[in-house]
Amino acid sequence: MQPDKNPQKIKNLFDEISTYYDKMNNLISLGTHYIVKYLAIKELDIKPRTITLDLCCGTGDFSRIISKLYPRTKVIGIDFSSEMLKLAKLKNKNGVFMQSDCTNLPFKNGEIDYITMGFGLRNIRDRQKAISEIYRVLTEDGKFLQLDFGYHNKISKIFNIIVPIFAKLCNTNPEHYSYLLNSKETFPEPDELIKEFEIQGFKLVKKCDFLFGAISAQIMQK
Repeated sequence: MQPDKNPQKIKNLFDEISTYYDKMNNLISLGTHYIVKYLAIKELDIKPRTITLDLCCGTGDFSRIISKLYPRTKVIGIDFSSEMLKLAKLKNKNGVFMQSDCTNLPFKNGEIDYITMGFGLRNIRDRQKAISEIYRVLTEDGKFLQLDFGYHNKISKIFNIIVPIFAKLCNTNPEHYSYLLNSKETFPEPDELIKEFEIQGFKLVKKCDFLFGAISAQIMQK
């Protein structure tokens, strides 16, 4: 069954989980999520004097890693949740953050050199519109990095076991993380996603799998 991805509902959900979002990520991933994000972003090889847009920036992990790895790119973080953005700004004191919708980006055609999205595309109801917008605002030969849950394999199933346990230990709303598991299971596997990107005009540069494919990154080029 497909999860309800009504934009207002998703915004409310992430506003509500913002206070324990990072703590749960650390527990669920057994501390590996930051390493995976770092390795995926390093593969992007961002050039100096460029603009990088971090979509669905959440609490700002991607934005912080990009700024550390590539201090000569201008990073702009965008998220739908105002509460997530407050935390992102605390992590990135000099960062630029905006509240906006990934299906209607406030940028001109061909204005952005690189776009990253970590664990965000899965939560967007109109995925094709978001991909289309990403393609539109990228420069010619601009690159897009998408990182999220990958193949629905045995390693991936471990998340289905540990998430409810940690959610209960942290006294979180069980509905929030039942949505997480449902969205993970119904999200296309990497090869299917690559086809969706290619239909929009993207070309595959590289696919990187982590944790035996349970997490996967795709680097696409306009």
